[in-house]
Amino acid sequence: MIEAASIVSLLLVFGIATVLPVNMGVLALTAALLLGAASGLSSEDVFALVPGQVFVLVVGITLLFGIARVNGTMALFLRVSLRLVGHRRWAVPWLVFLVAGVLMSFGFVLAVGVLAPMAMSLAGRYRIRPLLMAMMVSHGALAASLSPVTVYAAFTRQVGDKAGVDVGSGRMFAACFLANLVFAAVIYLLWGRELRVPLPRTTVPAPASAEHTTVTDGTAGATALPAPDARPRPRGGPGARTRTQPELLVDEAQPSSSGTTAPVAPGPAADTAQDGPVILRALTLLAVVGLVAGAALGVDVGVMALVESVLLLLLSPRRHAEGFKDIGWSVLLLISGMLTLMAVLTSNGTVDFVAEAAGGLPSPGLAILLVLLIAAVLSAVGSSVATIGIALPLALPLLGDGTMSAAGVVIAISTCSLIVDVSPFSTNGALVLTNAQVDDRRRFQNQMLAYTAVVCAVAPLLLWTVLETVG
Repeated sequence: MIEAASIVSLLLVFGIATVLPVNMGVLALTAALLLGAASGLSSEDVFALVPGQVFVLVVGITLLFGIARVNGTMALFLRVSLRLVGHRRWAVPWLVFLVAGVLMSFGFVLAVGVLAPMAMSLAGRYRIRPLLMAMMVSHGALAASLSPVTVYAAFTRQVGDKAGVDVGSGRMFAACFLANLVFAAVIYLLWGRELRVPLPRTTVPAPASAEHTTVTDGTAGATALPAPDARPRPRGGPGARTRTQPELLVDEAQPSSSGTTAPVAPGPAADTAQDGPVILRALTLLAVVGLVAGAALGVDVGVMALVESVLLLLLSPRRHAEGFKDIGWSVLLLISGMLTLMAVLTSNGTVDFVAEAAGGLPSPGLAILLVLLIAAVLSAVGSSVATIGIALPLALPLLGDGTMSAAGVVIAISTCSLIVDVSPFSTNGALVLTNAQVDDRRRFQNQMLAYTAVVCAVAPLLLWTVLETVG
C-alpha cells in the first residue's frame, strides 16, 4: 500500500537525518522521486512541485545579509548596540535578546551564530549565569523567527497556502514573539534577579565602545558551526577573552595595573571589511529597512532582496563577492526537499489517510495537543523546518468541526516547532554550547537539556490552551 510506504519513507528520512550528518533535503527529494514513481507521477511531475519561490527567497535574503556582513554593516550595528549597555549589568541579557531579535526579524538566519561568541563572553565579563545568557540569545532570535521576511515564515505560509489556509504574517510574528518573550521573562526572573546588584567598582567591565571593542566577522556559510573545543574553558571575569570563532571575534578589554580595564588594540584577525566606505554601509542599511517596509506592503521579499543584493554587488563587486559564501544552500535544499516530499504525499493520498486515522480520536482538540507535543519533541532533536512540513499537513485535516481556527493551529505548530530550538541538538543550541565559558561543559549541556525538556512540555500546553480559549 502506497500510504504505508510513504509513512515509512517519511520516518526514515527524519530518522536518518537526525542520526547521521546527512542533509534531510537530499533524502526528502530522493524519497519524493521514488514515491512519485511508485504513485504514477513522472519525474517531470515531481520537479514541477519544487518551490521556485523559496529558492529566490533564501538566496536573496542570505546574500543580502552576507553583503551586510562583508562591508561591515553588521559589525557597526553590534558595536553601537554594545555602547548602550555601559555598566548596566541587568540590561545585558535584554540587550542580547533584542539585538538577536532585530537581526532575525530582518531575515538574518545567522543571528545566533554571530551573537553567540559575544554574548557568552559578555556573560563572563558581567558575571551573568551562562545558561541565562545562552537562553536569552536563543529566545531573542527565535522570537523573531516568524518575521514576514524569514525563511521559516515563508515556509509556513507556503504550506498553509497549499492547504487553503490564509495565515496572517502579523499574527504569526506576534504569537511567536510573545511565546518566546514569556519564556525569556520567566528565566530572567528566576536567574537574573541578582543582576540588579552592580559589580564592585574594581571588577566592573569597561563600557564597550568602538575604540576598544573590535567585532570581526568570518566567512562561515549558513550552516557552518564553530569547531567544538573539548577542553574546559575558564570562567569569564574582568578581562575574559573569547576564543576565535568563524562568525565573530571580540577583542575585549584587559585588566590594567590599576585594577580597572583598559582598551586592547585590535589584533591581526581584525576584519578589514569594517574600513569599507560609509556609503556602502548606508546603502546596505537602507536596503534592509526597505526590505522590511516592502514586506509590510506585500511586496515579494525574495525578489526585492535579490534585486537589492545585485545592486550592491554592482556597486562594489570585489568587496561584496565574499557575501556569496553566506548563501544558505543547505537550508534551501532542506526546505525545497521537504516541500516537494510533502507535496508528493498529498498527491498520493497519504496525508488524507493519516488524517482519517487521527480522526478516530475522541476530540480534535486532543489530537491537536498530541501533534503539538510530538512536533516539539521532534524539532528539539531534528529539523524545525522538517517538523513544520510534516506536522501541518497532518494537523489541518483534523479541524473539520471548526472548533479551532485553522490559521491558529498553523501558527501554534510553527511556534512550537521553533521555540524548542534552544536544544543543544539544534544549530542555535550548539552555537551557544560551543561558546559557553564554563568549567564543566557536560554539566552545562545537561542544564540546556533539562531546560529544553521544560520547554517541550510547557510550550505545547501553553499554545494549546490559547487555542482552546481563543478558538
